[in-house]
Amino acid sequence: MDISTVLKAKHIKLNMLARTKEEAIEELTDLLVQDGSVSDKAQFLRDVWLREEQSSTGFENHVAIPHGKSSAVTHTTLAIGRTQHEIPWETMDGSDIRCVILFAVRLADQDTMHIRLLTQVSSALADEEIIAQLLAENDPENMIKIFNTQHEVNA
Repeated sequence: MDISTVLKAKHIKLNMLARTKEEAIEELTDLLVQDGSVSDKAQFLRDVWLREEQSSTGFENHVAIPHGKSSAVTHTTLAIGRTQHEIPWETMDGSDIRCVILFAVRLADQDTMHIRLLTQVSSALADEEIIAQLLAENDPENMIKIFNTQHEVNA
């Protein structure tokens, strides 16, 4: 899957001000609300927190992948943010978070596109070189290319 169909440069914020998990999720949600990908911020945030209550979305190597399957999502998309400060988050390896990949999933896509996206992103995150690139890259367009290059390697 070409990640650029769901990840746009305007959905990537490489200098997030967030210092908490809540602030990080809200800051990325604001990007999605601004362009109409999310129609109801409060509803979407409720759905993200409902998912977060089931189990933490902290991955490892300073990355978290929170997601909301929500009627407030107008089209399935991703937002990526990198924080200026490490954020406490429940992760598989106990690391604090510096990179957040927020999934916003339309209910109609929850069993198809969501699974493909999650598989593609988690596959990329299994590669420590890719994580290092995500934590260092300063060009949003190159962030998108990182995921597409990984997909082409695995295709």
